[in-house]
Amino acid sequence: MRGLSEGVRSERYATAVSLIDSANAEDPTQVEVRGERLPLALAHGRLAAEWIERLVEDPGEALLLAARAHHLRRWEVPRSSYPEGRAGYLRWRRDQKDRHAKEIADLLLAARYDEATINRVQILVRRQRLDIASGTQWIEDAACLVFLETQLVAVSGQLDRDHLIEVVRKTAGKMSDHGLALVGEVPLGDDARQILADALA
Repeated sequence: MRGLSEGVRSERYATAVSLIDSANAEDPTQVEVRGERLPLALAHGRLAAEWIERLVEDPGEALLLAARAHHLRRWEVPRSSYPEGRAGYLRWRRDQKDRHAKEIADLLLAARYDEATINRVQILVRRQRLDIASGTQWIEDAACLVFLETQLVAVSGQLDRDHLIEVVRKTAGKMSDHGLALVGEVPLGDDARQILADALA
C-alpha cells in the first residue's frame, strides 16, 4: 500500500512519510484493508495518499503529505470526549483538523521542509474552504473515498438503512465530480456496493 510515485520524491519527503507513518502506526484500532491488517490511522493516511495519486496528475509533495497526515494521531482525542449531537461533532472535527495541522508542522520541520511548504500542508489538512485551486477539495475527496472503503461496512452495522444512506449522501455531497467518478473503483463487498448504489441513485 505505497504511493505510486514515492520512489521519485525527495529525500525529505521520504523522511516525512516515515515520521507520519510511525506516528500513525501507534493507533490501537486495527482495520482490515485489502487483505492487510493495519492501525486505522496508518491505513487512512496511506490510502488517502494513494487516492491523491489517482485524483491528481503529478501531485506535489505538499498534497501527498497532507493526505497522509489528514488523520494524524486522530485516536488521541476520541469523538466521545466531546458532547453528543451535530454541534459537538462539528467542534470535534474542527479541533481535530487544527491539531493535525499543528502536529504535522513539527514533523515537517524535522524533515527539513521550508516554512512555505509547511504552511501549505497545514492549509490542506485544515480544509476550511474546499476548492480545487488550493487542493483542499482533493484532500476531501481522498478522505471520503477512504471512509467509504474502510468504514462503510462498520457504520452499516450501527445505523438503520435510511440513516446510513443519508450518511453516504452527505459524504458524496462533499466530493467533486472527479472524486465521485472514482467511487465505483473503491473495493467493496456486494452489500456495501448496494448501499452505495441506493444512496447515489
